[in-house]
Amino acid sequence: MTKKADIVSNRFSDIKEILGKKYVKGSIDNSFDFIHLANKKIAAQTIDNFRKRFNLSINEVAEMLNTSEASIYRWIKVNKKLDRNIAVQLFELTHLFLYGIEVFENELNFFKWLNLPNTALGELLPINLISIPGGIEKVKTILGRIEYGVYS
Repeated sequence: MTKKADIVSNRFSDIKEILGKKYVKGSIDNSFDFIHLANKKIAAQTIDNFRKRFNLSINEVAEMLNTSEASIYRWIKVNKKLDRNIAVQLFELTHLFLYGIEVFENELNFFKWLNLPNTALGELLPINLISIPGGIEKVKTILGRIEYGVYS
């Protein structure tokens, strides 16, 4: 495997660690596995694990997942299994955050970048895009450009 392939593979295994091996049953080898695992239903506790790992508030995570704080609290309390779309969004967010931290070489710089207007995104804040359909991919594309030194 190439060094780049190893890094991507590690990122996928890190997703399972962050969300919780106890709750994510099965392997993650590529982004299509997000769908397969989401179809198996994962516990809402994974949201709390994500939130804690990246030091986010419930409100911030609720906005990213297009839901309410109350819903997240209720889901965790009753140990609800996440709907497929919410679960996929959570996997994609975790992957995006790991990729961003890798590109910026630390968490602090990545989170600063997420909250700054970006010319390549029409002066929108990357953090505001990740909750809309296709937004995560747009942010990932810009991160890829930054990774390869393309003005973004």
